Amino acid sequence: MELSQLINTFDPISLEQMSGVKLMNRTDTKFVTNLDKLHQLLKLAQQDYFIQEIDGERNLEYDTTYFDTRAFDMYNQHQWGHTNRQKIRFRTYCISGLQFMEVKTKNNHGRTKKKRIEVTDMDVLEEQKHNFLAKHLRYEADTLQPALNNHFSRITLVNKAKTERLTIDSALRFHNLLNDEKKDMGELVVIELKRDGLVFSPVLEMLRQLRIHPHGFSKYCMGSALTGQDHLTVNRFKRKLIEVDKLVNQH
Repeated sequence: MELSQLINTFDPISLEQMSGVKLMNRTDTKFVTNLDKLHQLLKLAQQDYFIQEIDGERNLEYDTTYFDTRAFDMYNQHQWGHTNRQKIRFRTYCISGLQFMEVKTKNNHGRTKKKRIEVTDMDVLEEQKHNFLAKHLRYEADTLQPALNNHFSRITLVNKAKTERLTIDSALRFHNLLNDEKKDMGELVVIELKRDGLVFSPVLEMLRQLRIHPHGFSKYCMGSALTGQDHLTVNRFKRKLIEVDKLVNQH
């Protein structure tokens, strides 16, 4: 069964119905797999999850541009293993054209807080955005530059109890905005379980059953490492890069 056919077997949930599942202060667990395992997972999840539907679409395109300082402080904080770290990105929802500037802050306890405002461009020195960054980002706006673009398709599942969201990203493509290198991630699928605290999650047993294990995957950091910035250290990501390469090149 094609992916498009499989996702049409789920009961839909609208954005309005999902309003109580925002999880802006949440714990995130990521998993990395391939399209074959994703098909198996979706078959298992049909009874326990709704699928987000917007204007009749269930597999939505996202376009994201990550900024970093000229010294790549945000990349390096992650690569050095610092648990208290930040990222800034501009995310465009392709179906609506809406764009948001977002600052994600991960604290020492593994919780992620996201602050965002709607924007119409990526000029970080414009007054509204500059003020927002001064309040929420620990780096100066005038040190920032666009570093990496990322395009993908996302399926969003919500459990029937509406205590968690599961985002499933496929068709990932990276474009390094500094050296113009591009990387198509092929069969790779990135799954992220987002929930408030440690509430019961039906999908965890399904993932275990399919031997899909927790696997950190920062799109910004992995995309930057994969598109060959010579001056970026990749030591901490080497094992992940090898595992991802195996998934991407499976036939």
